[in-house]
Amino acid sequence: MLILVVVIAVIWLLIARPWSGSATAASTSTTSPAAAAAVQTSPTPTPTPTVMSPSPSPTASGSPSPSPSPSSTAVASACDASSVTVVPLTDHTVYAAGQNPKLSIKLTNTSAVACKINVGTATQSFTITSGTDTWWRSTDCQKDPSDMVVLLKAGQTVTSSTPVVWDRTRSSVNSCVSKSRPVAPSGGATYHLTVSIGGFDALTDTVFQLG
Repeated sequence: MLILVVVIAVIWLLIARPWSGSATAASTSTTSPAAAAAVQTSPTPTPTPTVMSPSPSPTASGSPSPSPSPSSTAVASACDASSVTVVPLTDHTVYAAGQNPKLSIKLTNTSAVACKINVGTATQSFTITSGTDTWWRSTDCQKDPSDMVVLLKAGQTVTSSTPVVWDRTRSSVNSCVSKSRPVAPSGGATYHLTVSIGGFDALTDTVFQLG
């Protein structure tokens, strides 16, 4: 009789499996809150890139822009020879073969007050000489010269925003459309750059060599 009772109990355990529900519940109850959150939380959406408005581009160092309004120049006197200095600039002092010189102008108001000056291309002149021989003038083949009156503040220095490039050839008013112009001697030959702007000449020249 005892054996029969044991057999019936074993059969009931196999069929009923009373531990199944308890095991599932325990598994759920022992899951950490962090793990549960990781499973239940949906992925964070990728942030939409913020479209930033571009900041105003800084004015090129030393360039005389933006141009002042007419009212700001109207109250200022014109610059004179005692209030400004003009200096010719080259990007190198010695140029390798095939390297073309880049020429610029530096202009400084040395006075204690602002003054106005025309710095347009109509008032600019670059001249390259070698000894007594004038090799090149920027005005020989200049196109569409223009005026630009600016206010030069006290102590302010400005330079050309875009250099003028010399192609190492001889210029003349009759050779502007010519495809063949005499090429300047190189191999260490020395040249001098003089400039003028706004009616004022540079008091010194800049010396460079062509390799």
